[in-house]
Amino acid sequence: MRALCSAGYSCGEQPDIIATTGWTTGDLLHAMAQNKPAAGYQAVSLLIGVNNQYQGRSQTEYREQFTELLKQAIGLAGDKPAHVLVLSIPDYSVTPFAHDRDTAYIAAQIDSFNCINAGIAAAYHVNYLDITAESRRAAVDSSLIASDGLHFSGKEYSIWANLMVPVLKEMMK
Repeated sequence: MRALCSAGYSCGEQPDIIATTGWTTGDLLHAMAQNKPAAGYQAVSLLIGVNNQYQGRSQTEYREQFTELLKQAIGLAGDKPAHVLVLSIPDYSVTPFAHDRDTAYIAAQIDSFNCINAGIAAAYHVNYLDITAESRRAAVDSSLIASDGLHFSGKEYSIWANLMVPVLKEMMK
C-alpha cells in the first residue's frame, strides 16, 4: 500500500486482508463463504498455497480450490480478470526453519504448486507475479528472513511490494 501511495496513487482506505498466516486454500474458501465480501474492488491479489504444501495437501485439491478462489477473486474485482494479481508461493526451504528438512523436496513441491497456480492464472487471463525467485535470495541474505527463522522479513515483503507496483499501476489504469 505504501509503495502505491509513494507512486502517487490515492490511498484513502486500508486494503481488506482476508487470509491469515497458516491458512490453506480450504481455510480461505471457508472464510470467503463465511464473510462473503462484496464485489467492486479495484484490485484483488491472491497468494495462497504454502500451507497446502507444508501440510502435505494434494496438488489435485490445490488445483480445485485455487481455481475456485481465483474465480471468486475475479468476481470481487467486478468480473475483470485484468484487475486480479496472483503471486507465486515463496520458498520457505531457504529458511532456518527448513534446514533439518528435505529442502530440495520442499523447493520442488513449491515449484510444482506454482506451476499449478501459474497455469490457472494464465487460463483465467489474470496477472501473475513470480516472487519465488526473489524469496530464494534469502538463502544467501539472512536479512530477508524474520527473527522467527520461518517467515520472510519486512525487508523481503517490501521487495515484493515494489515488484507489485508496476503490475498494480497497470491494473488500476
